[in-house]
Amino acid sequence: MYYFRPCFCSVFFFSADQIATHVQETGKSRIFAVLKPNVMYALFKKEISNFLSSLIGIMVIVVFLLITGLFLWVFQSDFNVLDSNYANLDSLFILAPWVFLFLVPAVTMRSFAEENRTGTIELLATKPLSDWQIIWAKFLASVALVLLALLPTLVYYISVYRLGLPVGNLDSGGIWGSYIGLFLLSAGFVSIGIFCSSLTNNQILAFILSVFLCGFLYIGFEFIYSLSLFGKVDLFIQQLGMSAHYASLSRGVIDTRDVLYFLSVIVLFLSATKLVLASRKW
Repeated sequence: MYYFRPCFCSVFFFSADQIATHVQETGKSRIFAVLKPNVMYALFKKEISNFLSSLIGIMVIVVFLLITGLFLWVFQSDFNVLDSNYANLDSLFILAPWVFLFLVPAVTMRSFAEENRTGTIELLATKPLSDWQIIWAKFLASVALVLLALLPTLVYYISVYRLGLPVGNLDSGGIWGSYIGLFLLSAGFVSIGIFCSSLTNNQILAFILSVFLCGFLYIGFEFIYSLSLFGKVDLFIQQLGMSAHYASLSRGVIDTRDVLYFLSVIVLFLSATKLVLASRKW
């Protein structure tokens, strides 16, 4: 079957296949025009390069591995794996959130604060990028750095796996659940840090705000819950905090409610960042 359309005095004929191909190609071009993945990827690579070429990026990875390594394998403490007589990595997943509570804000504090201070945020706005693409590029770059810090800890898992009696006698499900929970928790910290960085042009202030807000969401609601002041509402208050959902994932059961909670926190703070960036145009 053929279709035609008049164009002034001319008549053009198209087959159904030609029309379908044209619509498909037009749709793809519009999608790429909106998303601009190449430009967004370029900004993502720039952020990663800035992290790894700066002292902060390297220090975050080194400090995280140094603190966890010393407490898990060297220092005589309750966190020491060799002194626990059990083949598990519970100490890592108790200690790591507290380390990330300070290291993640150190990573994100310059995301927008530095751009605001130097005025390059206005230059960035002239690029063929939307506010969302800028935010996601910075968010994903920070999350990638956190992931780079986490990957070497797989050596801990291999070590504990080999130390088990018999070999492999450990709760692998709980450990992988804890890794997923720790990754989601750190991603939540990153979204909070980026939001705080967008509020000011002072990196130190962004760091302090981020540490406070991350700390409150992680243990603040848990502390309020422990006071037992609100009766039946106490359990609801506990579920508002990150700690309860992180502990739930650490049991090795991937509950969709816990995953959705962390994704909601990420979307909430990234959306708040979008509002802050949009307010500069008002």
